Amino acid sequence: MTELVRLSKRMSELGLCSRREADEWIERGWVRVDGVIVSELGSKVLPGQRITVERQASAQQARRVTVLLNKPVGFVSGQAEDGYKPAVTLINADTRWKEDKAPQQFHPSQLRSLVPAGRLDIDSVGLLVLTQDGRIARQLIGEDTLVEKEYLVRVQYGKPGKLPDANLKLLNHGLSLDGKKLLPAKVRWQNEDQLSFILREGKKRQIRRMCEAVGLKVLGLKRVRIGRVTLGDLPVGQWRYLRPDEKF
Repeated sequence: MTELVRLSKRMSELGLCSRREADEWIERGWVRVDGVIVSELGSKVLPGQRITVERQASAQQARRVTVLLNKPVGFVSGQAEDGYKPAVTLINADTRWKEDKAPQQFHPSQLRSLVPAGRLDIDSVGLLVLTQDGRIARQLIGEDTLVEKEYLVRVQYGKPGKLPDANLKLLNHGLSLDGKKLLPAKVRWQNEDQLSFILREGKKRQIRRMCEAVGLKVLGLKRVRIGRVTLGDLPVGQWRYLRPDEKF
């Protein structure tokens, strides 16, 4: 017999919403299993059962926004820490990019539950995604994510001469962090002091630690792409909405 799973977990697996959203929808009576409304939290289903959501849930989800921010140095991605402000404090009507063509009007209610989908450390700049949509958060930072993130990294080699080719190969594949092997990366020289990194995972300070392992010091780090969405000409400290035609 196939094992029962929590309804909220199954809804997340199907890409319908996040688990938190699922619990909210279940409580409001917006979820049906095989045509029957299920409103009890913790309810379980079989993987083959048909799950549908009411129009109210779809409408609520459609109103959720995702924004792209060019994060400056000195802001943390998530919660405030050590006196540093979180990146979400940069999202307001005045800092919206003037060339943003998205139809949405900014409203402070859009800041509610607007959370970063991935980290960008305090010393790093570039593309940071903040979203109210649990589906997008799961797509970008879920354990099984396949979405690439691309970074431009200015480095300095700590020994005379250039970084040996063998060390560049190690950056591409062969390094471990915290006792666990890293997934293969794509690392190549852009010019004599700048590397391009393309990763499919995001461990804490991963690129800086990878560089340290082969004798490189990171002087600057900028994220320029997440999946098919690029930073483009978005100015530092400004933001825009993710357009309906854009997909990670």
